[in-house]
Amino acid sequence: GGRACAHRACRPAVRSLPSTMAAALEGESQELLLRQWERRQVELKQQMIDHDTEDWQTNEGFEGLERIGGMDLSYIKGDEVNACASLVVLGYPDLKVVYEECQMVCLNAPYIPGFLAFRETPFLEEAVRRLQDKDPSLLPQVIFADGNGILHHREFGVACHLGVLTDLPCIGVAKNLLHVDGLEEKDLLKEKVKDLQKGGNAFSLTGSSGKVLGMALKSCEKSTKPIYVSVGHRISLDTALRLTHSCCKYRVPEPIRQADIRSREYIREKVHIP
Repeated sequence: GGRACAHRACRPAVRSLPSTMAAALEGESQELLLRQWERRQVELKQQMIDHDTEDWQTNEGFEGLERIGGMDLSYIKGDEVNACASLVVLGYPDLKVVYEECQMVCLNAPYIPGFLAFRETPFLEEAVRRLQDKDPSLLPQVIFADGNGILHHREFGVACHLGVLTDLPCIGVAKNLLHVDGLEEKDLLKEKVKDLQKGGNAFSLTGSSGKVLGMALKSCEKSTKPIYVSVGHRISLDTALRLTHSCCKYRVPEPIRQADIRSREYIREKVHIP
């Protein structure tokens, strides 16, 4: 579960197998795990909704939206296993934090590119469930995830995964562009970024398949680099973009920024780093 864990418990047991055999077994089990994750990803993707489902999403000023969530995982420097999962809930539109929870977690699943969600999402989902049990009146009506939604190798990133598992509207916001489906035309991209003059300016990220996977957004006046917004679950790209821009005091939308600040602070204060 998401309980705090002793560092020792996170270390793999010492293997007594010859190293070549151990490596072969490791490779085989990772291959099996990958197949399992691929099947699960396809199942979850079939449940994903990429359009608006809530009343508050359809009006200009988002009337009816009162609580927005932000989630983040911060790693301990030089440690790939111990991390701090944080969930914050902010009032909307005032963007004041009304709930926060940070918890040290042990990420034992391997990191496989394109399957980051299987490593991180269980802990984020647990945090949402804990809040649901503790105080359902504080449950966010939409979650901002630090990562991508359909802007992903198989169009199902962390924000989609988390959205489907919690059944909450979810928006993916990434600080760096994931190079999928021919999006890496760097020079063309640079030109387009130059054209983003004012906060709120954006351009669509269209893959070579012709599908719009997300938007590059200049999130505030002072920001020089765009952020990359994509649909996670139960929200349209247009609504995700408008809402993200309305939550940006700085480059990163406030829910994710606050989750990140608090998880880093928690690690600084609570974790004894030898």
